[in-house]
Amino acid sequence: MTAAWETSLQAPDWSGRPVWIHGDLDARNMLVQRGRLSGVLDFATMAVGDPASDVMVAWKMLPAEHRDTFRAALAVDDSTWARARGWVLSQALMALSYYTMQTNPTLVLESRRWMREVLSDR
Repeated sequence: MTAAWETSLQAPDWSGRPVWIHGDLDARNMLVQRGRLSGVLDFATMAVGDPASDVMVAWKMLPAEHRDTFRAALAVDDSTWARARGWVLSQALMALSYYTMQTNPTLVLESRRWMREVLSDR
């Protein structure tokens, strides 16, 4: 985990124009109909910033075999991809340091899965 985190920290900062980001794209904030995204909820973390924030969905929502297709479709550069991986780890660790199986079992299990996905994608 430390190596994955260090790789994300070494990625250059976003130097492009700021873009609108949702900031919390995961299963609780996405509506799906017939296997396709049909809506997005909870815009409390909406802001202008680094697109890596929303690229986190690659590990939070997609199986490993679809990540390359997702990345190619969005034309995500190496630095953004690395920062996004770091954001996933950060969100997972924050959730796991705050919630327990007694207080929010769904988020604990999701956070564990996010970490496994990031760590297996080396």
